[in-house]
Amino acid sequence: MTQQSSATRSSTPVLLNRAGLMWGLLGVTAFSFTLPLTRFAIGGGMSPLFVGSGRAVVAALLAACALTLTRQALPHGVQWVRLTVVAGGVVVGFPVLTSFALQTAPAGHGAVVIGLLPAATAVVAVLRTGERPPRAFWIAAAVGAAAALAFALISGGGVLGLHWSDLLLFGSVIAAAVGYAEGGLLSRDLGAWQTVSWALVVASPVMVLLAAAAVAFEPPSGTPSTWAAFAYLAVVSMFLGFFAWYRGLSIGPMARVSQVQLVQPVMTIAWAALLLGEALTWQTVVGGLLVIACAAGAVIVRTTARPTTA
Repeated sequence: MTQQSSATRSSTPVLLNRAGLMWGLLGVTAFSFTLPLTRFAIGGGMSPLFVGSGRAVVAALLAACALTLTRQALPHGVQWVRLTVVAGGVVVGFPVLTSFALQTAPAGHGAVVIGLLPAATAVVAVLRTGERPPRAFWIAAAVGAAAALAFALISGGGVLGLHWSDLLLFGSVIAAAVGYAEGGLLSRDLGAWQTVSWALVVASPVMVLLAAAAVAFEPPSGTPSTWAAFAYLAVVSMFLGFFAWYRGLSIGPMARVSQVQLVQPVMTIAWAALLLGEALTWQTVVGGLLVIACAAGAVIVRTTARPTTA
């Protein structure tokens, strides 16, 4: 009996770890379609402002229904401020900035720049929690940022060829990193899916105004395929994908599950080639590998190091 009980206890963490990784991979897979489908929706007749804000409005309606039906308690005090930070990053900043960037930038190009996101999230988390990681962490993060910048410059034809779309993509990385890091910390108090749901609700007044302005200036139009892409962005990218992603992080271990995000740029580049017919240039392949390698280095160093707090 003792041996069986011991075996059961030892196997349970393994099963939980696998479950966390599988949920994390499911979330990352859902997110990997975001850039290609955003570009597809914009190319199909929708304005970037409508794509960026309208999908958040739909997701906020779903979130409000979920919170009401499950009778979730209201956040309190400083939690509302922290939810505003999360909303500003992942509900407003990232969707709107990437939508405008993908007016001109190919989805594969965007995937390389946004491949810096895991390292950027790790940096924000370090600054937010007061960790003091080893020097190798900062070197990997800095080299990753330099690799992403070099890729943007080479793809644009040099320093004078750096486009607004690249600046918007870098801005979206910063916004998402802040939102992911703060959301990950806040989910320990509110719960995983509750955090993103409340963030959607908090951002809804602003996103409704932006969506209304987008419709007034340029009414959305498109084929059924275009609207299907928009529906995916609203229901999956902005809502259900976070359920799987935060579920995986909550099962944990969080540091290990978060590394799954490193495969997202590769998947996005593949979907861009298959769905949009984008060519795989040598700049995209080499730039993607460099950025992913540096991001992996930063995440792994932070994961394996024994951090100290100030």
